[in-house]
Amino acid sequence: MPEIRLEHVTKHWGKFYAVDNLDLVIKDNAFVTLLGPSGCGKTTTLRMIAGLETPTSGRITIGDKVVFDSALGINIPANKRKVGFLFQNYALWPNMTVYQNIAFGLSNIKEEMPEYNFEAKTAARLAEILARPEEVVKVLEECRDKKGKLDEKKAIIKLIDAFTISQYTAKKLFAYHLEQGKDISAEIKALKDKVAAAKAAGLTEDFQVIKDGKPAVSVRKLTKEEIDLSVRRVSRIVKISMFMDRYPAELSGGQQQRVAIARTLAPEPLVLFMDEPLSNLDAKLRLEMRYELQRLHLETGSTFVYVTHDQMEAMTLATQICLINNGVLQQYDAPLTVYGKPNNLFVADFVGNPSINFVEAKGKAAPDGSVSLAMLEGTCAEFVPAQPLNLEQWFRQRDQRLAEKTAALKAAAAQKGYVEKGNKDEVFRYHISKVVEEDDSLMEEPVLTNEDLVLGIRPEFLEINPNGALEGEIYGAMPTGMESTIKIRVGNFLLTGVVFGNTLFKLGEKVRLNVSGSEIMLFDRASGERITSGSLKLL
Repeated sequence: MPEIRLEHVTKHWGKFYAVDNLDLVIKDNAFVTLLGPSGCGKTTTLRMIAGLETPTSGRITIGDKVVFDSALGINIPANKRKVGFLFQNYALWPNMTVYQNIAFGLSNIKEEMPEYNFEAKTAARLAEILARPEEVVKVLEECRDKKGKLDEKKAIIKLIDAFTISQYTAKKLFAYHLEQGKDISAEIKALKDKVAAAKAAGLTEDFQVIKDGKPAVSVRKLTKEEIDLSVRRVSRIVKISMFMDRYPAELSGGQQQRVAIARTLAPEPLVLFMDEPLSNLDAKLRLEMRYELQRLHLETGSTFVYVTHDQMEAMTLATQICLINNGVLQQYDAPLTVYGKPNNLFVADFVGNPSINFVEAKGKAAPDGSVSLAMLEGTCAEFVPAQPLNLEQWFRQRDQRLAEKTAALKAAAAQKGYVEKGNKDEVFRYHISKVVEEDDSLMEEPVLTNEDLVLGIRPEFLEINPNGALEGEIYGAMPTGMESTIKIRVGNFLLTGVVFGNTLFKLGEKVRLNVSGSEIMLFDRASGERITSGSLKLL
């Protein structure tokens, strides 16, 4: 399967930028989720790779083939990119059976393909199976009803699955009636003679036709045999072989989604694109289908690109998460890296359920490399970085990055055809949960200095401990059996914690708190960037 590369890909309508200068490499056999809030540009990105949307500028490569290049005027249409697309809507034909729905796209394929002698190929496969009559008889004997009569329809299906053959070959195999104990040595010899004669006339070992001394290739459609083998192959992968004669209305939502997946897989696409394919399913079925998609990715070896706004789906399915906001790539990393080491406040807030706790603090670097903090209306704390930190140097590098970005925007603005971005990029406005909420629209923008920091504390690192340094009060509790999500009031602030076990908490109960772990995050409030991670000691 191919690698997908996006270079400086941009899509805008007027001054609205859906995707802004996106650079991205999706590796072979990756499962990448495009994640972000509604309107962030994830579906537009997916559609541009698939060829359903034309970028304003940039370059897209699938494997060694450039499918779009604005500078060179290249734009290969979607049907030539050999990709599959799975939509939120199953889009199944209601008047067609499951088999017909899967086969429909295959019957319309007409492209350059090898030429085969299918008659000889089928004869060789039959001769091979008939040489093991006891295996065929065993399959057939399983298809007798209570009265001992052989069920032909059931037998055909069993033969298809047992020997991985088409229904047409299975019908020929059934016609030998091996269950009757007949001597079929003459029939086997006739099949072998047919194969030998065909090969003598000039075929490769896999029955491809030879022309002008080399395997023949021509523009043709798939044969009924090829279509049937493809349909049976994908139906086994998604476990819907038993539904082939049913109509979509006779299937559950999950079964319909499996049919849609099978239809997409049948043409053997190089890449499979999925745009929120599970959003129409209920919560339990959605969870089951996640497991199925994981298995499908492993079995097919395909590259999957999956759009979702559900961060839990992204975390559980992906090998890499591509998190986008306002058309701009925020982070592209493995799920646990995105969760544990987010690039900025937006990423930290978007990924994680329950949401992360943000705590504003004033901080100064201490001589030993730690950071002294004042937070939560008078609480003092010491932040100890996991790695050596020179805070002044970090701020200098931040200012340099900002200057380089400003210079790059100025240079871009001088280019012909430049369109200024109307949906401006801003530092993420994080939310701090309080008992008495304030109206942010009435508050003046604060003047920030390098002492203005933000702590990010995941709920699992908030520890209830009788000897804890901080006093709080249970403001809310939601037990779910194996764990409880709790809200703890500290002054006017509300902190979210997760307590594992079946402990019951009473509202108003007084508790003591600590902050545990070495993955507490320290952010720069002005830029929103994560400075580092470390441990927090409450004083």
